[in-house]
Amino acid sequence: MSESMNVWQDREIKFDCSLSEFNCRSGEFIIDSLDSVEDTKGNSGESGRIIITNLRFIWHADENQKTNLSIGLNCILSITTKPSKTKLRGVSESLFILTKHNGVKFEFIFTYMVPGSPRMFQSILSVHKAYESSKLYREVKLRGALLNKGQLKHLPKEQLYNKINGVWNLSSDQGNLGTFYITNIRVIWHANMNENFNVSVPYLQMKGIKIRDSKFGTALVIETLPNSGNYVLGFKIDPEEKLKDVYKEISSLYKIFSSSPIFGVDFELEDKTQSIEEARVSSMSEKSDDVELEQSEEHADAFAAYYAYDQNENSIVQEPVYNQELGLAIEKLKEGYELKNLWDILSG
Repeated sequence: MSESMNVWQDREIKFDCSLSEFNCRSGEFIIDSLDSVEDTKGNSGESGRIIITNLRFIWHADENQKTNLSIGLNCILSITTKPSKTKLRGVSESLFILTKHNGVKFEFIFTYMVPGSPRMFQSILSVHKAYESSKLYREVKLRGALLNKGQLKHLPKEQLYNKINGVWNLSSDQGNLGTFYITNIRVIWHANMNENFNVSVPYLQMKGIKIRDSKFGTALVIETLPNSGNYVLGFKIDPEEKLKDVYKEISSLYKIFSSSPIFGVDFELEDKTQSIEEARVSSMSEKSDDVELEQSEEHADAFAAYYAYDQNENSIVQEPVYNQELGLAIEKLKEGYELKNLWDILSG
């Protein structure tokens, strides 16, 4: 089941994306697109276009679309604005995006070349806020505020397909009796005696659904993906024919959801200068006849260009070490880095 979704767009940072990675996946749509945006930190002096989708921010250079970035919204730690020195506009107000991916922090700086326009700031901040406030669509939630006075709190665009009473959660030795819900976005269970003892599992995080034997008898088992904790959740539903019907219903809804996922970021700009379709056509297809995007094999220079060193009080200062190649004492490089990577930046 996990292979059919394979959603990475909001959870990864990629440099020099291929054409297939650059295009929108199913369920992803463009919210805004802006020209005249400088990637001030990694490609200073080069104008490009930033594309804002419901899953990520994409930037590509105007001259060469092979030079591009994909920043997943789930990787973002903070977004701030402050002055920076740019080659295209001198000292100007820029957008600083601090991110973290695979334990490594990256900082991106974007400068909008249209004087006095807050559009880039507003679009990026608003979309990120909408993403952060819609996590129930994309993340497993344990012991959350899922009900209000005994009634399931529906998400926008969520439709309830089935409510099943008398379902046992097999997470403890005795099991817990509760109620099971099946919607077009997720499955939910809560204990009848304590509504706060609950779990919400979106289809986006399901690794597999199976029927297995357990010490309680035949049970419905839902496994989640590694990024959501690798949970194995068991539910006992009687009679067995009913359990099989529930299994078929969830499997069917999962397939429907996979073909057209709902990520929960329901956002539209109030004042758009171009439609979403126009942005999609101009950004994704404008240069398809002239340029064929290929996966770059040299990511080390980009990786180092955007690397963000911790500069807080608790950060560890790297001790100087003697480098035979330079004949000098230098700060010890972090694991995974080579001196050649730094030269690549200087020569680029």
